[in-house]
Amino acid sequence: MPIITKVSSQKRPGRYNIFLDGKYAFSASEQTVAEYVLLKGQELTPEKIAEVKQYDADAKATNLASRYLNYEPRTVFEVLQYLQQHQIDDEPAQNAVAQLTEMGFLDDQKYVELTIRQNLRIGTDGPLSLTQKLLKKGVDPELIQVGLDEIADEEWQDAGMRVLKSMKSKVGKLAQRELERKMRTKLMSHGFSSALAGEIIASLDLEQNDEEQLEALKKQGVKAYKRFRRLPESERQAKMRNYLFTHGFSSSEIDAFLAGEIIPLDELAEY
Repeated sequence: MPIITKVSSQKRPGRYNIFLDGKYAFSASEQTVAEYVLLKGQELTPEKIAEVKQYDADAKATNLASRYLNYEPRTVFEVLQYLQQHQIDDEPAQNAVAQLTEMGFLDDQKYVELTIRQNLRIGTDGPLSLTQKLLKKGVDPELIQVGLDEIADEEWQDAGMRVLKSMKSKVGKLAQRELERKMRTKLMSHGFSSALAGEIIASLDLEQNDEEQLEALKKQGVKAYKRFRRLPESERQAKMRNYLFTHGFSSSEIDAFLAGEIIPLDELAEY
């Protein structure tokens, strides 16, 4: 039966070289040396040697994962990836994850809930964007759905408002219909469904008074004129009509502008 003939410290703090029968056999952490009392003169069966090596590999993986978790919450997938990047074999990596899960330090469902709640408090992601981000972190789609199902539609209002914060200044500069369209597009690009985007926009009470709508028509009409003023009149009128229509103005509003009822046509060049 092999006997420990020497235990020497490595240059790396906390690691030791174990010699059996005068030959280097394996290395172990200070934790492993203490756990198995690896001292000179101790006999080790082949089975015990295998057990010591497995314990050491598991402890190394668990300690590495624990330090990784100290910075911020992680998913199981992220921890496994991290351990793989640090050349930890699959078995000790899985054992580390199992131990940390049992201790409550790893919990993908809690991670989902934390991510959603943090976003509702300070973020700008809608449900679809959050889902994609969580999927990239290896979270089971069912766990994500369970977390999202706990959130009522009205709880997404604040996140949606943060998305639209910079667009509120557009009131009076764009037609109401165009402003609502742009807001809906922006919300959907942040992962809000069309229905949820509609609820958020409705809560803003964007209905413009006549003065605000008229001001928006003036601004966009002048822009259209400047863009197409070098064209022949008939073509310019057609281009301006299409421009104003795509910017959310009604046919009657467009007709009024093109007829010079909003700004006299001979004054447009002065703007």
